[in-house]
Amino acid sequence: MEFRRITNLPPYVFTIIDGLKVEARRKGVDVIDLGFGNPDLPSPAVAVEKLSEAAHNSRNHRYSSSRGIPKLREAVADLYLRRFGVVLDPEREIISTIGAKEGFSHLMWVLLQPGDAALVPSPSYPIHIWGPHLAGADVREIPMGTDQDFFENIQEAYEYSWPKPRVIVLSFPHNPTTACVDVDFFQRVVDFAREKDVIVVHDNAYAELGFDGYEPPSILQAEGAKECAVELYSMTKSFSMAGWRVAYLVGNAEVVQALAKLKSYLDYGTFQPIQIAATVTLNEDPGHPREVQPIYQARRDALCDGLNRIGWEITPPQGTMFAWAPIPEPYRELGSIEFASMLVREAQVATSPGVGFGPGGDGHVRFALIENEQRIHQGVRNLKKALTKLS
Repeated sequence: MEFRRITNLPPYVFTIIDGLKVEARRKGVDVIDLGFGNPDLPSPAVAVEKLSEAAHNSRNHRYSSSRGIPKLREAVADLYLRRFGVVLDPEREIISTIGAKEGFSHLMWVLLQPGDAALVPSPSYPIHIWGPHLAGADVREIPMGTDQDFFENIQEAYEYSWPKPRVIVLSFPHNPTTACVDVDFFQRVVDFAREKDVIVVHDNAYAELGFDGYEPPSILQAEGAKECAVELYSMTKSFSMAGWRVAYLVGNAEVVQALAKLKSYLDYGTFQPIQIAATVTLNEDPGHPREVQPIYQARRDALCDGLNRIGWEITPPQGTMFAWAPIPEPYRELGSIEFASMLVREAQVATSPGVGFGPGGDGHVRFALIENEQRIHQGVRNLKKALTKLS
């Protein structure tokens, strides 16, 4: 049989490492998992308590609203005003999504169709690359790296593309490269998008995970952003609510309402007790991200300090819950899949191969900060023993 929409999807390379990890654990090997970015920290107590309470009320067992209940959208508006100084209309400029991946994927259906094109950073979180493809559009990958002028690359990619891209996909702090930007960068993007009549989609998944005093901005802080931009804000990392699948699309009212129209055909929203719990969490525990952030920063320091000590040079990231590590020179010829596989087999440490984020990532592996500091220290010791070619 031919499954046309997924025929060209490549194998999900992360399953290779996951398979090695599972095989090792079945043999009793203690694998330190720094691969899949699955937050290990518990969700806020108030969220768990309110979910339980709301779930016991049978009125909440019925269909909910795909847009998100009104009080949840009001809480998101309060969050954006408090955190970014951005005023949002809960009725027109906010919609709840079933996690950021669902929101992003269906947003691509709204914005793109066969014959259209989107500009996407390379490397990138896989759904940012494949979401436009699943909508039938072409993707123009924009090189991203420490030696790149990314805004200049956006301009160049647009000018040399045909048809002209309708969408620019961004995500800062960036997964996997951990690159960070300021409001001035967003202002340049917004000015460019308004001039070219392009929609900018910014996935702000790591909005609360900035380190060393850096506070990630919202693209909506740029003047005129609501004319051309929308943003996804997720509770997955900031509030340690990964399995709850709660995120929001905010910004340009026409785009937000277009997604609302599509979702009215596709779903009835997240289970209402989850929406109620998310509302209460935003209102009653707004400082929770401030409790989460220093934990990830301490883990970043443990990992990066440790890697540098053993001769694996890495620059500590300013944001995200990841570290993007260039494969050490003596092992670079292996490529990211074979190198990451070797780390599982010989160091009992799981990472994500950089090529899983696009061809531009093949010279790197990504570490996820999802183990405590003690486990990270143990992982570094394992790496030191296994990577005998490091000086």
